[in-house]
Amino acid sequence: MRYIIIGAGAIGATLGGRLAETGSETVLVARGAHAQALRADGLRLTTADATRTHRLPVVEHPDELGALRPDDVLLLTVKTQHAAGALDTWAAAPVAGGGTAAQRLPVVCAQNGVESQRLALRRFDRVYGMCVWLPAVFLEPGTVSARCAPLTGMLHLGRYPSGSDDLVRRIAADLEQAPFEAPVVDNVMDWKYAKLLGNLGNAVQATTGPQPHPAKSALLRRAADEARAVFAAAGITAVSPEEESAARAGKIVPPAPEDGKVAGGSSWQSLARGTGSVEADYLNGEISLLGRLHAVPTPVNDTLRQAANIFAREGWEPGSMDIAELTALADEAAARAARRQ
Repeated sequence: MRYIIIGAGAIGATLGGRLAETGSETVLVARGAHAQALRADGLRLTTADATRTHRLPVVEHPDELGALRPDDVLLLTVKTQHAAGALDTWAAAPVAGGGTAAQRLPVVCAQNGVESQRLALRRFDRVYGMCVWLPAVFLEPGTVSARCAPLTGMLHLGRYPSGSDDLVRRIAADLEQAPFEAPVVDNVMDWKYAKLLGNLGNAVQATTGPQPHPAKSALLRRAADEARAVFAAAGITAVSPEEESAARAGKIVPPAPEDGKVAGGSSWQSLARGTGSVEADYLNGEISLLGRLHAVPTPVNDTLRQAANIFAREGWEPGSMDIAELTALADEAAARAARRQ
């Protein structure tokens, strides 16, 4: 099989580099300055054991590959706000022997949130979900750091909306050589909904910084409480925190900060790179959507989504808001919601 990594950022580059190290054929899809750096100097990937430079094929568009191969696997790793465009581009790509990628090739959605699988299933016949626990840092073109140990990450895999098959087990076997833990599960979306609860704090990190603080933890708890309420109203199930913790225990250990600098998660990194967008609409915004569909107030998640989007749109420095100010905005939104009830 050949893996085409659509979005060679923190997650995609780590998956591509690690797979290549164990002999899997890999193509990176990137754009702009990052694509230029990857082509000119290779992917500089730092993991717990070493820093390596990987010279991998890099493309910006499927036309550069010609007809795709029947054994290609598309790994979608762009942020969810870019997923529809990427899916449209690659769905129409021709496959050797006839047909298009959407008709003949599998796509594995390896993003935070739960929306990409639905977007993919509108276009592709075969869709898989991947729940990604892979702390990684991407701040400079061509350079990615993923230093967790003893495993680089944990990647629960399954068919969407549910089930498993031989192909996903083959993908998991390749990933486990890389080395990731890659359990194949029939309920992959239960794992992705559970991870979504933690990702609600991405907006807190992006706006107030990654340094731990009791007030940040308190705000995340409030956002997660809203999420659990909308999950219950919508009949959505998620694996328990105990099951999540047991799965990761002793396997995915975050490293000490490099050079004493604490880097935030994916949304913080998007702001630091000045990308102009974050995935808040598909993290906190997922809770807002479910709340509106099921008449459950979600003022904290509404506030976090709005704040993160303002930071991205206006180009504000990540972490430049005081947590007291963000909490006050959430309190005001909660008071307004209470008056409406």
